[in-house]
Amino acid sequence: MSLENKSVNKSFGGWTKHYTHQSSTLSCEMRFAIYLPPQTANGQKVPVVYWLSGLTCTDENFIQKAGAQRIAAELGVALVAPDTSPRGADVANDEGYDLGQGAGFYVNATQAPWNRHYQMYDYVLKELPELIEATFPVSDKRSVFGHSMGGHGALVLALRNPDRFKSVSAFSPIGNPVNSPWGQKAFTAYLGKDSATWADYDASLLMRKATGAVPALVDQGEADNFLEEQLKPQTLEAAAKASGYPLELNRREGYDHSYYFIASFIDDHLRFHARHLGA
Repeated sequence: MSLENKSVNKSFGGWTKHYTHQSSTLSCEMRFAIYLPPQTANGQKVPVVYWLSGLTCTDENFIQKAGAQRIAAELGVALVAPDTSPRGADVANDEGYDLGQGAGFYVNATQAPWNRHYQMYDYVLKELPELIEATFPVSDKRSVFGHSMGGHGALVLALRNPDRFKSVSAFSPIGNPVNSPWGQKAFTAYLGKDSATWADYDASLLMRKATGAVPALVDQGEADNFLEEQLKPQTLEAAAKASGYPLELNRREGYDHSYYFIASFIDDHLRFHARHLGA
């Protein structure tokens, strides 16, 4: 698969790079960012932590704002941040910020016109890791984390595929999208009006019936404007309690939904993943 390098920046002894490639899963050109820590300079293979961003974001937000490269360099882990949706002139879109381009919700769409391109679940689960592991000096040890819509995606991927990920974490995830306005709008468009089909993409419902477990960490700001209507962390807590799932959920007083919050606790999340990755 052909990769085109778009930028290279040295950072904390490693390299932050942006690439494009033609995705067979999404039938369009996709972008992703990767941070390769200094340990890879001598060919050493390092584990990978995949970051899934939230609504309206691209492959650049996390890489530029979270301050994650410093701790990733210390721990010897690679970071990969894909775009949040397929994009292009022929890719279906919506006037709202919470549907269409920039709002893929990490699902496999089944409804037209979205099903032609919007297969983000398979892209992040299969195609992107295969590409990363075939191209860069990384191992097949993976963890996944994300923010808001991306926190939802990270939790769903890990809950449904405990054999693929060593750990999962999230900042301010949409914890119960079948009961949130964001989730209901996106799932109706992408998956159809039958809400029974939505359960495979709801972290609270998946966690409540989980049999295999991936260690999970969630941080939620108590001053988040979306806390009660959209995010519903209490449903995740209840689901973990019901199934005995290994979830640590921290409520952070005074923090909001922004990257100021993410940057404040990114070290904790990367250290959490490094422990489970053996880094």
